[in-house]
Amino acid sequence: MVASAAIGGTLQYGYNLAIMNAPTTFIQTFINETFLERWDIQLENYQVTLVWTIIVSIFSLGGFAGALIAGPMTIRFGRKKCLLLNNIFLMTGALLALTSRAAKSFEMIIVSRVLVGINSGISMNVQPMYFGESAPKHLRGAISLSSAVFTAFGVVLGQVVGLREILGSEPCWQYLLASNAIPGLIQLLTLPWFPESPRYLLIDKGDKEACINALRQLRRCEVQNSELDEILQEQAETKGMRPSKPWELFTDRSVRWQLISVMIISSAMQLCGNDSIYFYASYVFKEAGITSDKIQYVTIGTGTCEFIACIMCVMAGSFCFELLILDILLSTYNQDYISWMSYLSMTCIFTYILSFGMGPAGVTGILPTEIFNQTARPAAYMIAGSMMWLNLFIIGMIFPFLVSGLSEYCFVPFGAVCMLSALYVGLFLPETKGKSLSVITSEFHKLNFRGQDKKCPLQTQALYQPGEVCLSTVF
Repeated sequence: MVASAAIGGTLQYGYNLAIMNAPTTFIQTFINETFLERWDIQLENYQVTLVWTIIVSIFSLGGFAGALIAGPMTIRFGRKKCLLLNNIFLMTGALLALTSRAAKSFEMIIVSRVLVGINSGISMNVQPMYFGESAPKHLRGAISLSSAVFTAFGVVLGQVVGLREILGSEPCWQYLLASNAIPGLIQLLTLPWFPESPRYLLIDKGDKEACINALRQLRRCEVQNSELDEILQEQAETKGMRPSKPWELFTDRSVRWQLISVMIISSAMQLCGNDSIYFYASYVFKEAGITSDKIQYVTIGTGTCEFIACIMCVMAGSFCFELLILDILLSTYNQDYISWMSYLSMTCIFTYILSFGMGPAGVTGILPTEIFNQTARPAAYMIAGSMMWLNLFIIGMIFPFLVSGLSEYCFVPFGAVCMLSALYVGLFLPETKGKSLSVITSEFHKLNFRGQDKKCPLQTQALYQPGEVCLSTVF
C-alpha cells in the first residue's frame, strides 16, 4: 500500500523538482525561438531567465492550489479515492508537456507545470494523512517517513532520467517533461486493490465493519482490540464535531501552538533552501566551480544524498539541524583563491542535503497527523501545505538572483532560518514518538493555556468488546 500510494504520490513531487534542471538550456532556447518566430523579437538573456523562472516557480503556485483543495477532497472522497482522482491533473499536464513542442507553445509548458503542481500539492497533503491513519502506532513514524523516502527517490529518478544519455538531450526534453505520467499510471493500476484509511471509515463515515475489514486486510491478521480501542476513543472524542475549516483553527486557542508549530516547520522546510538546489542545480554547481560537463553527474549525487539520509531517518529517527549550519559556513569560502575549494563546497552541499533528509524532509509531512485530531487534520494539512508551497514559490523566484548577487555566499541567509527553526523545535515542540493523540494533546494543552487554571478537557477512552462499545470517562 505504501509503495502504491507513494509511487503516484510524493515521488511525483521529487521527480518534478528534478526533471526541470536537465532541459534548462533547451527550453530557454525554445522560448527564444518561439518569441522570434511569433513576434520577431529577440529576447535579452535576463528576459529569457525571467520566463524560465516563471516556468519553474509556477509549479509552486500549482502546489499551493493543490494544498487548498486537498482538505475538501479528502473529506468528500476519502484518502484513497482522492489520490486516484488526483491523477487527472497529472495526466492532463503530461499531455500538454508532450505536445508543447509540436504546438510551438511555451505557454503549454506553464499550464502543464501548474497542473503537475496541483497534483503534487494534493499528494503531499493526502499521502502522509493516509499513511498516518492506516499504520499501527508502533510503525506510524516509520511508515509516514516513507513519504520522504519516496520524495527523495523521485529526485534521484528524475535526475537519472534527465541525463543527456537518456531523456535530457535536446530532441527529447518534451518526453522528459511528460515522463511523470508513468508513475501515475502505475498508481492507477495498483492502488484500487488496497483499502481506504480505517480511521476515515470509522470516524468520518461511521462504518465500523468496513474499518475492521480494512484493518484486517492491512494487518493480514485479526484486529487487535487495543488498536481498535484507540480509533474508537478518537471517534468518541470527535463525536458530533464537523470537520474544521482552516480559518477556524486560527481562532481556536486549544490548537494554537500546534498550528504555530506546523506553520513554522512547514515554512522552514522550504526556507532552508534545500529544494532550490534541485530547481537550479546548474546555477549552484557552476558557482561552486564545477565544470559544465560534470554538473549533471554531480547533481545525481544531491538526490542520492537525500535518499540515503531519508532511509537513515526511517531507521534511526534522527532530527539533525546542527551539521547544516557548519556546512553552510564552510561552503562560503571563495573557490577563486583555493583550487580545491570547489570540491569542498560540493562536499558541503552533499552533507547539507544529508542533514535535511535526516530532519525536516521526513518529520514535516507527518507532524499534522500526530498533533491534530481527525476533524482538524484536513484543515491543518491545508495550512501546512499552503505555507510550504508559498515559501517554495518565493525561494524559486528569488534564488537565481541570490546566486547572482551573493555568488558563493548564497546559502548564508538560509543558515539563519535553520538556526531559528532548530531553536523553536528544541524549545517548544513536544516529543511525539510512541504517544497517543490524547497524550500529545495534553502536552500542547499546557502551552495553549499556560498560566491559566483551565482544566484539560475530558478524555474519553473507548474499550472495545466484540459486538459492543463500552465508554468510560477519565480525567
